[in-house]
Amino acid sequence: MSSSPFPDTDLAGNDARVGDGRNLDSILRIPVLMQVVLGSATMPVADLMKLGRGAVVPLDHRVGEPVDVMVNGRVIARGEIVIVEEDNSRFGVSLTEVVGPSAADQNT
Repeated sequence: MSSSPFPDTDLAGNDARVGDGRNLDSILRIPVLMQVVLGSATMPVADLMKLGRGAVVPLDHRVGEPVDVMVNGRVIARGEIVIVEEDNSRFGVSLTEVVGPSAADQNT
């Protein structure tokens, strides 16, 4: 019997260690927020307050530049915008590069 205050079993008495693969399905169902960032802009609040319907806000990315694919606030990939074949009224992102963890992320 383990003296740890965090036993390796779940409430039903099943082995709850992640490494054994039995609970991998539970982890794979955890929702994450995925965002595709087309670009960003910086402006004073006074200019922001003047924006109205039809206003155009120039972004820092140019047409043809890769967009950032973020998961929970971290860039995980880059890609290009594509039109979804099944439904021409929607667009998606085609991944062109998968970004590895940065040196700062590896130290945490």
